[in-house]
Amino acid sequence: MNMDQPVWMPQSADIQRTRLYQWMQKLGFDSYDAFYKASIRDIDWLWNEAVTDLGIEWLTPYQHVRKIGRRVPWTEWFVGGELNITSSCLDPVLQHQQALIWEGEDGEVVSYTYAKLAKEVDRFARGLRSIGIERGDRIAIYLPMIVENVVAMLAIAKIGAIFTPCFSGYGADAVATRIQSCEAKVLITADGFMRRGKIVKMKEEADRAVISSPSIEKVIVVKRLNRTCPWHDKRDIDWEQLSQDLKPLSATVMNASDPFMIIYTSGTTGKPKGTVHTHAGFPIKAAFDAAYGFDFKPKDILFWFTDMGWMMGPWMVFASLLNKGTMLIFEGTPDYPTPARLWDLCEKHGVTHLGISPTLIRSLMKQDETYLQLHDLSKVRVLGSTGETWNPDPWFWLFERVGQKRIPIINYSGGTEISGGILGNTLIQPIVPCGFSGPLPGMDVDVWDESGNAVTDQVGELVIKQPWVGMTNSFWKADERYVDTYWKRWPEIWVHGDWVVKASTGYWYVTGRSDDTLKIAGKRLGPAEMESVLVDYPIVLEAATIGVPDREKGEVAVCFVVIKESKQAHLELQSTLIQFVAERLGKALKPKQVYIIPELPKTRNGKVLRRVLKNAYLGNDMGDLSSLEKISTIDYVQQISPYRT
Repeated sequence: MNMDQPVWMPQSADIQRTRLYQWMQKLGFDSYDAFYKASIRDIDWLWNEAVTDLGIEWLTPYQHVRKIGRRVPWTEWFVGGELNITSSCLDPVLQHQQALIWEGEDGEVVSYTYAKLAKEVDRFARGLRSIGIERGDRIAIYLPMIVENVVAMLAIAKIGAIFTPCFSGYGADAVATRIQSCEAKVLITADGFMRRGKIVKMKEEADRAVISSPSIEKVIVVKRLNRTCPWHDKRDIDWEQLSQDLKPLSATVMNASDPFMIIYTSGTTGKPKGTVHTHAGFPIKAAFDAAYGFDFKPKDILFWFTDMGWMMGPWMVFASLLNKGTMLIFEGTPDYPTPARLWDLCEKHGVTHLGISPTLIRSLMKQDETYLQLHDLSKVRVLGSTGETWNPDPWFWLFERVGQKRIPIINYSGGTEISGGILGNTLIQPIVPCGFSGPLPGMDVDVWDESGNAVTDQVGELVIKQPWVGMTNSFWKADERYVDTYWKRWPEIWVHGDWVVKASTGYWYVTGRSDDTLKIAGKRLGPAEMESVLVDYPIVLEAATIGVPDREKGEVAVCFVVIKESKQAHLELQSTLIQFVAERLGKALKPKQVYIIPELPKTRNGKVLRRVLKNAYLGNDMGDLSSLEKISTIDYVQQISPYRT
């Protein structure tokens, strides 16, 4: 299998219809390569043209696109400009157009026009004002995937306050950590929601979080299920009772660099990092990537299976609204009550852009394909993928079975701190399996070795050499940690933490996080490379690889696999898998041990937590586990560890 061979090729007529090509033509370019080079040669020019083409509404025009203040890490964008991003999101010209579709787990569907969404935003914004919320105040949002989640984000931003989205599956401790860090005055939550037919009691979890969060003055409760739950009369407020004032509300005028969102990323050591995003940062980068990377157009329908507590949730909100499109948000799970639920949603609502993770596809491809084949997915034009690296089998399943080889997969890699993508695919370039066409416009990216030299055809650090619109404006009240995390290794160079190969063919491949990378017998190896070999073995469903210290080689690989039911004895299978890897990668790289475990430790959005796995295996401090879906997965690893004391 040649992974450098394109399997999807854009046709000339299709290229000419894309937003990216039409914008390039307008700017005088026919070649993407020439356009990309211009975009990093003069990034001020690029972003000035971008905000014009996207139609961002400025209340006061900016004087300069960019200003480097203290240092590059604190680059200021659109200097002197004033706006409120909600004004561009809720364009009154679009009042009768569909802005949002919501579907609950039980199949209930609600649709909002731009006018209706704007009205609900104003109602809630006035309610927040009535309880004393002012510009710069922080509000934590701990809600399921319901309409009120979107309304809250936009209303908070409209009055100049700052929202912190929390994953709906978090427990009290994880929510409290985020509230305490940003010193939120208000927590917005719900009485509960349904997951796989069972009630999730959200209000009780929220109450426990508030006990250890002295900054909270009010708790606003959405009665999603209308269930009886604990109520504190002096503190708790019903969402509907708060949202009674129907008069329109003018948006608070904000500086371009004023924050509107603090979204936390979980680490394996220390507390979560509060990435600070501004009115003229995150939303513009999200809209830019959607428009020119994913070819998202007005009236298109975007559905990214995610949660508002993860970056792709807010990304979907601002990408769709700023591009005058429609978002689909879904409360339930993709395989309940049947494995066809995801495909039902796409067909029923005419989804044009579907976003998933490789983990989700690995799960769905195990199901009977009849569930997929009975659905009409002809309106889906683009498949988006982010979250982690691909293995070939699930990538090809998505491309061939779901997309019928006609739908391009836009592989998209960046992060919460980026506001979107660093590397991606476009609809005007060929696409290879599991890889990327290259950096997105305006992202001045390279791959460096340990000495800071650019390298090709070998694994190296992904670096960004110039600032970009959307880069986090530090961590909340933690400037030193921000610098240490991204800017310390090389002066004024962002080191992202991804281990990447820039191939001489022109394609790029992410092999994993650089702190997950192994160095065995002098060769650097991304965990995904060994994991891809393991999942090629017929009964292996999933795999994760870590590096552990070794006296002779310095470091060796230890692998963990989840298998289908098998009559083969585990010890025999472990030996077989070690030999299987040795045959494919070479004896020098064979794993020291392969363990068969019930489940891999993952985040609630499906990322494999290799560093947590490594810490559990080596008996190290676990660090922040708030994003871990099941604590039992690391308990099992600790029990089988030879390092256990």
